[in-house]
Amino acid sequence: MATFAAGLTEAVLYDTLVNYLISMARVVESAMNRALDAIVGFDNPRTSGLPGEVFLLEPRINEMEIMIDEHAIRLLRRGSFTDDEMRLIVAALKITNDLERIGDIAVNLAERVISLREMPNATVPEQLSPMAEAVRSMVSRSLGALIFRNADLAAQVLESDDVVDHYRDTIFEKLLQHMTQDAALVSPGMQFVLATRHLERIADHATNIAEDIIFWVRGLDVRHGRGLTVRPDEGETFTTAAGEVAKDTAAKNEVTKSAAAEGELPNGEMNKNSHSLHSDVTQSCETQRV
Repeated sequence: MATFAAGLTEAVLYDTLVNYLISMARVVESAMNRALDAIVGFDNPRTSGLPGEVFLLEPRINEMEIMIDEHAIRLLRRGSFTDDEMRLIVAALKITNDLERIGDIAVNLAERVISLREMPNATVPEQLSPMAEAVRSMVSRSLGALIFRNADLAAQVLESDDVVDHYRDTIFEKLLQHMTQDAALVSPGMQFVLATRHLERIADHATNIAEDIIFWVRGLDVRHGRGLTVRPDEGETFTTAAGEVAKDTAAKNEVTKSAAAEGELPNGEMNKNSHSLHSDVTQSCETQRV
């Protein structure tokens, strides 16, 4: 009976760590959604209160990061782990750092919004909205992978990073062209350059989270193109253990780039948040899309 109780206690401790992560992810996603809605619709009166809401969420995110780190340290002090438990602790410590950084970047985006509202010549770049939706999808999928412990869903996040980079390059090019033609557009243009960079960094952190989830669930280190990931619905291998790209990858990249160029992203699910994957666990962001 004592052994059973001890096993139950261990299971509860590790489940608590996962639940803490999911709770933090919900708050971070909510802050990010508000920041994305605010930057895309910065000139819309309906989004005027969103930056303030982002600022209010930041202290809560920071406190949750500390709480998760302390819980992970308590688990480490127990000194005896299975392989799965050790991977969970390592992944949790890394995931919480990426979540906290996404929260910080949401604050940075909110600051860009406040600055842009004071600039009469500011106009949202054409590709900023689809880029924001691509980033939103990457984060929601990475958090959905965390909720369901789903490495296949995490692998989809890794495939989307190039799409965000393509949007970044396109927006940068057009902004620079406009700024060189009209000096009045330099200040708002620089704010949008920074905003685009913030979006790219959120995508990078979503990718990091997805890689850590694959490590936790499958024990595979897929950073920097390593590891082996197979999508069960297609039986397609797109990355090999030595970083060698499988034969179908070139075709996949061409399709991705083509979709990005047309403002359409693969899989047709860019507007979903992780709460749509599991509404009982992840609440929706209570903001109005513009």
